[in-house]
Amino acid sequence: MFGHAPAKGQQLEDHYFGSIPSRVLSFMQDFEYEALKLGMPIRTRHNEVAPSQFECAPTFEEVNLAIDHNLLLMDLMEKVAEKHDFKVLFHEKPFAGINGSGKHNNWSLGTNTGKNLLGPSSRPKENLVFLTFFINVIKAVHSYADLLRASIASAGNEHRLGANEAPPAIVSIFIGSQLAKVLDELESKGEMKIDKGENMYMKLGIDKIPNILLDNTDRNRTSPFAFTGNKFEFRAVGSSANSANPMTVLNTIVGNQLLEFKKEVDVLIDKGEKKEVAIVNVLRRYITESKSIVFEGNGYSEEWVQEAGRRGLKNITSTPEALDLYIEERAVKLFEKHGIFSHRELEARHEIMLENYIKKIQIESRVMGDLVLNHVIPTAVKYQNVLTSNLKAMKEVGIEGKHTHNLVETVKKISEYIDTLLDSVENMTEARKKANNTENTREKALLYNKEVKSYFDKIRYCVDKLELLVDDEDWPLVKYREMLLVR
Repeated sequence: MFGHAPAKGQQLEDHYFGSIPSRVLSFMQDFEYEALKLGMPIRTRHNEVAPSQFECAPTFEEVNLAIDHNLLLMDLMEKVAEKHDFKVLFHEKPFAGINGSGKHNNWSLGTNTGKNLLGPSSRPKENLVFLTFFINVIKAVHSYADLLRASIASAGNEHRLGANEAPPAIVSIFIGSQLAKVLDELESKGEMKIDKGENMYMKLGIDKIPNILLDNTDRNRTSPFAFTGNKFEFRAVGSSANSANPMTVLNTIVGNQLLEFKKEVDVLIDKGEKKEVAIVNVLRRYITESKSIVFEGNGYSEEWVQEAGRRGLKNITSTPEALDLYIEERAVKLFEKHGIFSHRELEARHEIMLENYIKKIQIESRVMGDLVLNHVIPTAVKYQNVLTSNLKAMKEVGIEGKHTHNLVETVKKISEYIDTLLDSVENMTEARKKANNTENTREKALLYNKEVKSYFDKIRYCVDKLELLVDDEDWPLVKYREMLLVR
């Protein structure tokens, strides 16, 4: 909650390229061994950009098992960390100005024989299969981008999304320059008929798709939903999240889209079109309809926020407002249609998620008030008294004027910060009382988001400034430099 930026944080990014510190490596090897005993083999381990931030990746599995293992791994990491005198932070943004943490949900579709339907091929018929599922996923995400945004909404992720190291709250898709070119060529051919004896796949423009190379722009890292060779990667999920929510939504919208696609293709076949031609003609229309959500640029940039607005893509930064999308009529119909959730279940989940958000912001607010009133202000007053005593002593020996000016200004600054803190904490407490007296859960969540939380940055600013003024030996809170660079 508090902490002035250290002189050295992550700006050199040297941690990312260095070796894993021995204490951390020992911890990681320990939890990897324990995970293996539980049937959860870990495939990667490496540093991340932020100091004291590291990444691991379990082996890909079917989604239900993968989510169970993901939650079990989080629990295991916390328990093993205690043995190594560490604490594992799953908060999406534990430190201001330092990269937060998320989960990369690598997602693909496979047949019951293990064939990856999102794997490009050099065979024309298999290319058509790949393009069918690839384009339908894009269409599904375009149609239900708001619902995907709702699936990653939380109090923690509200701090992280769009914070220059995480995708923005705008849902977009990165597919890479090669596939973008393939879709452009496919779209430009327009609808057509195939004469007898013609090479159908060549005329349709899917005779051969070049091998997909890893995109060298690194822009997939700035996209919330990126295609990475033979799978999509949903990168906007928070590190403390249960991935069941986003995966349920993603599976539902793609399943729904594939059913709609089948209906549209069948209509064209009934009109006499060959199956392959009907498929490609529907896919071409989908490419045109979904083009606005495909973005190959820098998702972290302010220019993208403006461009997304011009494209009609929503940028919902508030968690309560994002969660509302679960109970919109369109979403309710979707989930009920496929027997995923009933209207009543969605209302209950919406209420619970709002309540969870309220309680987390409420706890943060109370902790913030406690730290300010019982720790920061008493320490600042104590140090201020030391300075004023020093000023009196200097005056007694005849040292005044320009020689005491800076010291007087420091005392004044401390007073100003203390006054601001007292006013802000009191106002924040009153805002919290107002919110707590509101019976409607949604209105209460919005009050916590718009009113209570609005004091956080102002309070933090003053505390962080006092951290730089008060004697280091007296400061009661752990500083960023002491936490971030522990080895």
